[in-house]
Amino acid sequence: MTSDVYRDAASLPKPLRFLAGGGEATRLILGRDWSTHPLGPPEGWPDILKTMLSTVLNSPESMILAWGREDLTFFFNEAYFPLLGPRLDWAMGERFDRVWADAWEQARPIIDDAFAGRSQRFVDLPWKLDTDRGPADTWFTFSYSRVLDPSGEIVGLFVFTNETTERVLTDAALRESEERLRLVIEGAKDHVILSTDPAGTITSWSAGASAVLGWPAAQAIGQPFGLIFTEEDRAAGADAAELTGANRTGCATDERWHLRDDGSRVFLNGSVHPLPPDAQGAPRGFIKIARDETERFHARQQLEQLNATLEQQVAERTADRNRLWQLSLDAMLVAGFDGTIEAVNPAWTRVLGWTEAELVGHPFFAFIHPDDLDATITAAMRISEGQAIGRFENRYRHKNGSYRDLLWAAGPGDDRIIAVGRDVTEEKAAANALAAAESQLRQAQKMEAVGQLTGGLAHDFNNLLTGMMGNLELLQLRLARGKLDDADRFITAAQGAGRRAASLTQRLLAFSRRQTLDPTPTDVNRLIRGMEDLLHRSVGPANNIEVIAEDGLWNAMIDATQLESAILNLCINARDAMPDGGHLTIATANVHLDEDAARDSDLPPGPYVTISVSDTGTGMSFETIERAFEPFYTTKPIGQGTGLGLSMVYGFARQSNGQVRIASELGRGTTIEIVLPRYAGDVLLPKDEAAIAAAAAAAGETILVVDDETSIRHLVDEVLDEIGYTVIGAADGASGLKVLQSDARIALLITDVGLPNGMNGRQVADAARALRPGLRVLFITGYAENAAVGGGHLEPGMALLTKPFTMQALTAKVAEMMRWNEGT
Repeated sequence: MTSDVYRDAASLPKPLRFLAGGGEATRLILGRDWSTHPLGPPEGWPDILKTMLSTVLNSPESMILAWGREDLTFFFNEAYFPLLGPRLDWAMGERFDRVWADAWEQARPIIDDAFAGRSQRFVDLPWKLDTDRGPADTWFTFSYSRVLDPSGEIVGLFVFTNETTERVLTDAALRESEERLRLVIEGAKDHVILSTDPAGTITSWSAGASAVLGWPAAQAIGQPFGLIFTEEDRAAGADAAELTGANRTGCATDERWHLRDDGSRVFLNGSVHPLPPDAQGAPRGFIKIARDETERFHARQQLEQLNATLEQQVAERTADRNRLWQLSLDAMLVAGFDGTIEAVNPAWTRVLGWTEAELVGHPFFAFIHPDDLDATITAAMRISEGQAIGRFENRYRHKNGSYRDLLWAAGPGDDRIIAVGRDVTEEKAAANALAAAESQLRQAQKMEAVGQLTGGLAHDFNNLLTGMMGNLELLQLRLARGKLDDADRFITAAQGAGRRAASLTQRLLAFSRRQTLDPTPTDVNRLIRGMEDLLHRSVGPANNIEVIAEDGLWNAMIDATQLESAILNLCINARDAMPDGGHLTIATANVHLDEDAARDSDLPPGPYVTISVSDTGTGMSFETIERAFEPFYTTKPIGQGTGLGLSMVYGFARQSNGQVRIASELGRGTTIEIVLPRYAGDVLLPKDEAAIAAAAAAAGETILVVDDETSIRHLVDEVLDEIGYTVIGAADGASGLKVLQSDARIALLITDVGLPNGMNGRQVADAARALRPGLRVLFITGYAENAAVGGGHLEPGMALLTKPFTMQALTAKVAEMMRWNEGT
């Protein structure tokens, strides 16, 4: 049976009809096994229990019947279900102290008082319950009363309960709300806020109300609502109408002049609302919230006056725009996004010759130079997507067939293209003329620099040639006369002039960055330590040299000889800048250039090694620094400098993928810093060159010499033959390859870089290695053709000797390469 059936007595057996009307509570009673219960089956319960239980089960109020005196049996009706929570399924017929074990300590004294005849009623009593909503703070109003049988004996306890949690919480929230409202009203400084009781008497008054209306709260509270209304509004009943309207609709707007305590008026804009009713539903009054809008009211009046003349102003501005449209020298355009011209101003006729009738209705794309059409279509699409274009240039066809350059500013407006274009044809022509003039000026400056270079070169070489030729002529005369005593002096002088000429050409090649470098992994600190004696002798005793070498300095992949020459040049320049002596510092460091620093130095970001040479000398002016790297530019007296020192340093650094930086201050000194890329590999130990130069040639070793200059070929032949090598000569690459194709045993190929008849030295070397893999190659060159030797870098097993070279340098290099052949 369902619980609904238990509401009809006829649905129950006759002995159990006292349970009718209990619904789900009846089901719980019938569902319990009473056979072992102290009360026994329900059919045998006392009549008084049946009567009391029937009353409880049929009551709409929440009720409990606890039967017995000591072990109270717990009965309840459906209205009590929510209070039981998880106890509901087993509580019916259970002992009271087990059902409410968590509240028994609180309930026991009340039950004892009820049994003693001291029944009590508790209102809004707080009770911590484990309900069907979980543990919760609840409040109840309830009463406990005893049940007596006809003989006056206590047989049970009747409990009437009523949960008041919702009302208690509502009352608390209302009190909290009223307190917040009071604090808001009293503390509001920017708004007029006041409240009244239902009759319209002011009950609260904000600080803002006092600031705006003048009355302090003590004077305003207790006064009628009409206090703040003007005399005429009070006479018209406006104050009462506001309260009545708020009560009827829930909100009455209020925008009118109000009265201040000094008789002046203030324009308030706000509203009146009824306050929420109290817990019993009775009205509590009204609240008025308003702000001072006196200034806005006056501004609105002024705006209304302005609006009265707006139509005239619009007409005047339209006339101004029309005048601008008519008088503008710039072409103005209104067109659809498809390019169809809708309006143009008269400037189109002045600039391009076309009349308005010839333009309107036609796409402007038809007038654009073919080369500019795609870019213009793209720009129009961008405008159709809502983008504005601040600067766009294209060419429009003039009516006479020529083209004019127009610079446009354009954007979207009213679903159209709005554009203004300025004719820049003459400006571009002038700019092009200026660019051409600047190009001519730069060419003239280049020619001037070339003239300076060639003039200085001719001057220095003439001096050197005079020294060589003069000494050789004197030597010839002495030999003809049989005088040999001074021969060594003239030979030495001629050789010295030749060496200076060789040094000059190397400096020129370094400046032009066309010298062929022989880079090797180099320990820069060790290189500088090896130069210290030379540097001390070069700068003289009047100058103190300090070397500051950074520990753990990175290696660099450079031509060590060229770096030595660069450092020596910088030290000599520093010496010359300190005529009265001074302090010279050579410092090395590891640096890492970030994006900004690398960009300032015209280098890629990354790790670098720096070598700086600083002096305490005269310093350089800004103008001198600007020209310091120019060839043959010098500030030294005539005859004391070639002007190639710094240009050689600069050329070497740039060719080594590095840079040179100058910092100088007049009267304080100069620092010149060479910046070179870090090499991550290891440095090879230096070989004993003296031992290499002195090494005897292996018996029977043959060397192939390819050089188109007969004198050089014979000279090399003589020198190498003198120390025991067999030499085969060839005048060009083809002749040399024929030798290599033979069975002759060739240990080393010496070839000039610049050869005639279609094959340069590098091509000969590549062909030779194709025929004889691993063949050692020594390039000799007087002019640095970088591409001919692999972009300035040599492959393993190759070396370079630059003309002019001494015979000692030739024999040392050959002996060194022969040791390579031996695998050492």
